Amino acid sequence: MSTAADERNARAPWALTAPALMLFVGVLLIPLAMTVMLSFHDWGQYKGIEPVFILKNWHEIATDPYYAEMFWRTFRIAILTTLLTALLGAPEAYILNRMSGRWKSLFLLVILGPLLISVVARTLGWALLFGGNNGLVNKLLMSLGVIRSPIPFMFTETGMVVALAHVMMPFMVLSVWAALQRLNPQIENAAMSLGAGPVTIIRRIIMPQIMPGVLSGAIIVFSLSASAFATPAIIGGRRLKVAATLAYDEFLNTLNWPLGAAVATLLLVALVLIVVGSNALIERRYAEVFR
Repeated sequence: MSTAADERNARAPWALTAPALMLFVGVLLIPLAMTVMLSFHDWGQYKGIEPVFILKNWHEIATDPYYAEMFWRTFRIAILTTLLTALLGAPEAYILNRMSGRWKSLFLLVILGPLLISVVARTLGWALLFGGNNGLVNKLLMSLGVIRSPIPFMFTETGMVVALAHVMMPFMVLSVWAALQRLNPQIENAAMSLGAGPVTIIRRIIMPQIMPGVLSGAIIVFSLSASAFATPAIIGGRRLKVAATLAYDEFLNTLNWPLGAAVATLLLVALVLIVVGSNALIERRYAEVFR
């Protein structure tokens, strides 16, 4: 009798996780596997997709400098966005953590509020503010005589970095704020009583404590920025493509699905390797914090 009960108890976790596992396989793994297989097919303008195993798409990506430039632009924009969110988000999270209860709740709502608004709407806001001669900010500055020509924002990497940083900022702030919850505020008071200055407290006490949160937020921001589509499509347009917008164009404009699948697969593999490797280094470096 006990043996049968033990077998039922052993099967219970599998029975409970089976629906979620089936959904994961059906919604994620199977489409990814089909996308990878599609990248090895052939395509022609008149013959369409041919289910043959060839490396033409991968060879084209590996040998054409256009794709190297496009992927480099994708990761360059993601890195700059990550650095900008870290420089602005870490101090913001520290200030939020030092606020009193009522003000902390209010400003936490302000930080999380943009997540309730569509990414498209937030990006279009930047386009309305700095969109050439008709942008509200550009028109105001030119009418005041501050600038003579519009600030170049649309179809520039700078504009994409600024817009992406605005979209990704809550993820960095929440990651750093979660790390600050581990920090005892009395440690700062003890350091001040021992004669440590503000710079020393920040450098020797606060930064080592919040660095795991900054690095964790950096992984999230980098991966989301490198795979973002809406913001680069609106700000960069067709003049300044990244990997996501290129894959979209190959799928829906040129209808070259195998090449678009190869671009998407390469982007996915690169992001997985970067994220897994960075996460392993962070956990190894800050093993005591994650225990």
